[in-house]
Amino acid sequence: MTNLPPLAFLGTTELIVIGVVILVLFGAKKVPELFKGLGTGIREFKRASREVHEQLEQAVETKSTTTPPGSPAPPPPAEPSQGPS
Repeated sequence: MTNLPPLAFLGTTELIVIGVVILVLFGAKKVPELFKGLGTGIREFKRASREVHEQLEQAVETKSTTTPPGSPAPPPPAEPSQGPS
């Protein structure tokens, strides 16, 4: 079986019924606010995932340019020790 998105099997009739149920539950004044919030959330999620992807690419590029192939990675820097108080 292929991995299709969950909404792939919904037809026009099902989507209309879902829309009417949302309209009845939340009212005509709240629906635009709900979708605006949903759109903002999706936009933020995409932005954050893009930033993480870019950071991972930069880390891979930095590691590949600083560590020659076949050599072990350098140990992490030691944290400064706290002297007696």
